[in-house]
Amino acid sequence: MINNLYAKAYKEVLEIIKYFPEEEYNKIPQEKIEFYKMHMDNDYIFSIDPKIDLAKQNISKEASAIIVTLFRDYFSTEEQKKKLEEIIKLNEIKSEIEKNKRYNSDDLFKYNNKAEDIKQVNIKENDLVEYKDNFFTKFKNFILKLLHIK
Repeated sequence: MINNLYAKAYKEVLEIIKYFPEEEYNKIPQEKIEFYKMHMDNDYIFSIDPKIDLAKQNISKEASAIIVTLFRDYFSTEEQKKKLEEIIKLNEIKSEIEKNKRYNSDDLFKYNNKAEDIKQVNIKENDLVEYKDNFFTKFKNFILKLLHIK
């Protein structure tokens, strides 16, 4: 049995691609579409509003990843594929660096009980966070503009 998250993601992907223009939809192999249909969660109810930007709708990370893969494999040019691979590699490197910082064994057992350190932590927690679109949001917007889906 396929993971429940992916079963739901397949349902989301099928709902999204049904709004593709027919010529774009036909670029996706029928075997893939049948696979998604066979393994989707039939009890999961998902719908999108084609009038609202896809980036503003509640789409899972798994479904986003599948959409990116479909775009890379069936819709993108060679230049777009190269750029996409570069972006994916950069994101993987950033993720590894973040993991190394978070779980560094040298810093894991260090504990400084200085009042200044506690004060700095409190200041950092109270700072405002600037919202930036993540890669997938930007990429979904790009795909949607490319496919003329609003």
